[in-house]
This record gives sequence, C-alpha cells and structure tokens, in this order.
Amino acid sequence: QSGGQTAACLERAVKQLRLEASVRRIKVSQAAVELRNFCLQNASKDPLLVGVPSSDNPFRPPKSCSLF
Repeated sequence: QSGGQTAACLERAVKQLRLEASVRRIKVSQAAVELRNFCLQNASKDPLLVGVPSSDNPFRPPKSCSLF
C-alpha cells in the first residue's frame, strides 16, 4: 500500500474507534434487570405467551362458505 492509502485506512480505523468509544455502555447486570422488567411488563401483550384470538389470527384456516 502507498502512504496515502495507509493513512486513509488508519484514519478510518481511528474514526471507527472514536465512534465505538463514544457509545454509552451499561453493566450486563443492569441490562439484564432492565430486560427482565421489560419482559414482565409486556408479558400480557405477548401473543406467544397469551395466544392469539382466532378472530384476529391471519393464519387460521379459511372457513368454507355454504348456502344450505
């Protein structure tokens, strides 16, 4: 690589490292508590936990239509 290419590569690396260093970080234990609380607060709205009413289920088998 030429000097210009190496310098450009290093500048991109420094820019990326600065971006990563500026990211707000929290402890894993804090993130786990927040995730657990979020899950507990939203459990009643989770269709995988409470199910989907058949009237709202877009994947239910179609009903056949008969006149008699």
